[in-house]
Amino acid sequence: MATNSKQENQDVYILHTYPFKETSLIAELFSEGHGRIPVVAKGARRPRSSLRGMLQSFQLLQATWSGRGEIKTLHSIEWCDKFLQVDGNALICGFYINELIIRLLPREDSYPKLFNFYHLTMKTLADGENLEIALRKFELKLLQELGYEVPLKQDEKGDPIVSDKLYIYEVEYGASEISKTNNGVKILGKTLLDMSGGEYEEDNTQLQSKQLMRYLIGHYLGDKPLNSKQLFTNLQGD
Repeated sequence: MATNSKQENQDVYILHTYPFKETSLIAELFSEGHGRIPVVAKGARRPRSSLRGMLQSFQLLQATWSGRGEIKTLHSIEWCDKFLQVDGNALICGFYINELIIRLLPREDSYPKLFNFYHLTMKTLADGENLEIALRKFELKLLQELGYEVPLKQDEKGDPIVSDKLYIYEVEYGASEISKTNNGVKILGKTLLDMSGGEYEEDNTQLQSKQLMRYLIGHYLGDKPLNSKQLFTNLQGD
């Protein structure tokens, strides 16, 4: 719900910015205490604007804003952590994560656990290692925090997942008998158990978890493709 109260020195990340009128920008913030918030940064496109160099993605910032409408007015923003160098494939991963948040999170709903997990994920991306694992963990955390069930330890009947058993995983039911349907994604019980424990080191777990999360994320996104996915494809020359 929109509020007119002034929010001061809130921990935020910049998800996306785009031009607004002649000299301003709209910035989509991801806030620890207020979730996803759109703000107008007045005059931020002017060369001498104090906001111009601050509106950078993947950096932990502190922002102050106010307003009674859906789009708030940004009053100030400043650094509150060391600069994270996110580049190369990690940069594309960051764009992907930000786009997922913009597409799936409702505005002005607080997700403090997801914010903290995002913060840790940005540090992982800056390290430049285990990028695929970082993506799988964030995708799963995102769906769980949004309230979407992703059962990993029990099948649709409530029985414990068997490590060496092959299942078919559907959005509506979770892990089911392989003979039940042709829909969903085939996946080993071990992969589901590995995901539940945050263990993605094995190659097969990485491959199957990617297939599963692509299926689940695609279901909740609907038909509109992600811009970041297309950007990655273009860079790879596929």
